[in-house]
Amino acid sequence: MSEQNNVVAMAEGLTADVFHQLLEVAIEGRGKMPGARTAAKNLLGQHRDPEVAIKWLVNQHIAYAGGQGFATNWGGFFVSIVTIPANMAAAAFLQARVVAGVAHLRGYDLSDARVRTAILMVMLGPGASADLISKGVLPSSPAAIATAPMFDAKLDALVSRELLDRAMNQIGGKRLGVFVGKRIPFVGGGVGAVVDGWNTNSIARHAVAEFVSRRPKLNSWS
Repeated sequence: MSEQNNVVAMAEGLTADVFHQLLEVAIEGRGKMPGARTAAKNLLGQHRDPEVAIKWLVNQHIAYAGGQGFATNWGGFFVSIVTIPANMAAAAFLQARVVAGVAHLRGYDLSDARVRTAILMVMLGPGASADLISKGVLPSSPAAIATAPMFDAKLDALVSRELLDRAMNQIGGKRLGVFVGKRIPFVGGGVGAVVDGWNTNSIARHAVAEFVSRRPKLNSWS
């Protein structure tokens, strides 16, 4: 129970800006960890087709998310970025990185603040995004926000707060049992691999659906 309390206490000090920090590092990279731009560029160089590169990118990040050694091996890296439990930071980082990579390969400028807001919206997941749009909390889809006439700072802050609420719910709310289960040896590893892999797959597919290609030629996603 003490570990559970420690995790919740760590989360209480978080602010919505934590996701901007993670997104910045996911896009630009740090040290030996290449960012989304570099990862996408390397895959495009290998496969010559942006849609094939996207498939590889998505599959890689699903595998990374399911690999329980990732958060452990890079724990110090994530702690140096934000005060957030390493395994939560790892999942959020990978999701930001794959979404940004998809956007980049589809021809979006990752330096554009509108595109960054759209990436954060995609990270909410398809169900949460659709629910918030239907309730009028969010004005439109990530695809529309990425190409909006101008950047909306208030919307960007709202999306960040929604992501923070989602993270808090994962720690202290309905998914606390799953989170704690991930910390149990043997059983926890399997739960963590399934949950993180499934969520990353869902968010990556959401990115593929939302970031319609702005390149002259688009091959089909199958």
